[in-house]
Amino acid sequence: MRGGYLSEIEFLVAEDNDFARKIVRDVLKALGARNPRYARDGAEALNIAKNYAIDIALIDWDMPLIDGLEFANFIRRSQDSPNPFLPIIMMTAFSEHPKVIEARDRGVNEYLVKPFSAAQLLKRVQMVVEHPRPFVRTENFFGPDRRRRAKSNYAGEERRVAQEGDDS
Repeated sequence: MRGGYLSEIEFLVAEDNDFARKIVRDVLKALGARNPRYARDGAEALNIAKNYAIDIALIDWDMPLIDGLEFANFIRRSQDSPNPFLPIIMMTAFSEHPKVIEARDRGVNEYLVKPFSAAQLLKRVQMVVEHPRPFVRTENFFGPDRRRRAKSNYAGEERRVAQEGDDS
């Protein structure tokens, strides 16, 4: 990876805990991010997202006023959303499987359990930058495709038929 990889990315970091926000700031700086924007709660994060061209949002789940799930829901589903396709990386101490599923179902791109390393954060950023998943819109969901595998061995009657020249 070339130097300055993250220098071209506009980050929004929403974290209510001063110490945790400082850690994320230090990690992003060490990885080459230039001027991330910071919010202490979800309401401030939404204001920043509405007023600046943000490329990636790193959002804590448990924040005052508007939590990370409410932030994701607004970004994905609101008519006033500044960018419904904004990559959202959820940072949280919640590691339980139902919480991961809930975040995924709200349209979160990546999930990062605290405490995390610089390498783990970089891996999530790389996933949204270098391997973005296509977005899906259904009656009850809008967000990145929840399936991670490019190929599936599913052969049931609901199996999508690959188009000629398609590798799926």
